[in-house]
Amino acid sequence: MRERRLVFGEVAESYDRYRPSYPRALIDDLIALGELDGSQPVLEVGAGTGKATVLLAQRGIPVVAIEPNAEMAAVARRNVSGFEDVTIEEADFEVWQPRGRRFPLLVSGQAWHWVTPAIGYAKAHEVLADGGVLAPFWNRVAWEQADIRDALLEVYARHGSGLSVDGPMHPGNTDSDVSADWDSAVAAAAGLQGAEVRHYDWPARYSAAQYVGLLSTASEVRLLDEDRRESFLAAVAEAIEARGEPVSIPMRTRLCVARRV
Repeated sequence: MRERRLVFGEVAESYDRYRPSYPRALIDDLIALGELDGSQPVLEVGAGTGKATVLLAQRGIPVVAIEPNAEMAAVARRNVSGFEDVTIEEADFEVWQPRGRRFPLLVSGQAWHWVTPAIGYAKAHEVLADGGVLAPFWNRVAWEQADIRDALLEVYARHGSGLSVDGPMHPGNTDSDVSADWDSAVAAAAGLQGAEVRHYDWPARYSAAQYVGLLSTASEVRLLDEDRRESFLAAVAEAIEARGEPVSIPMRTRLCVARRV
């Protein structure tokens, strides 16, 4: 059985090539929230191929990044090779050993939902310094604003059997808030408070080939059998090409914040 949270490693290079980055305003806010001055490293959980890692390192912020998948970690190490104060540690956060280290900020891009809640929040409290900030964030498509939505809904209706409407890339999923229960999650976590959610809307543009590349990295698409996956992706490409390229995809980044007390 392929573990869903690790299937990204099958397409690590495509993930790095096609997954969107993050808006500058998000990184500005993370630095402000953690009161970062470059003197202390931040902890990143689920670094993937290092997209957020690089953005922080470019601002002079040291990073200790954890990534459980060997293929993804290898790409991340390549991407951060020019930064002296970044380390990639290959482990699951649930079993990772902080060795007494405490951090002013814990970030997690596209990954916090894969962490076991009963362990993750308690461990975040353990590794954050007093007043430190837990700050997971996600990119999602703001489908209610997407011109291509109706065309893609038709494709999903014909070829997307087995793809849940709750999937983050499904055009029928207009819940780009991702973690609507953030307040309750923080309330249930001992030693965390001050739940806050921020949104950042920004545009992305994709050719048909680029969007298919992006879609092929989604875990629910990876888990389709090969023939179904290929026919589905071909239909998506055809729908985009029929409307003209490139297409504008409205993105919404959601940042969830809580502070250690």
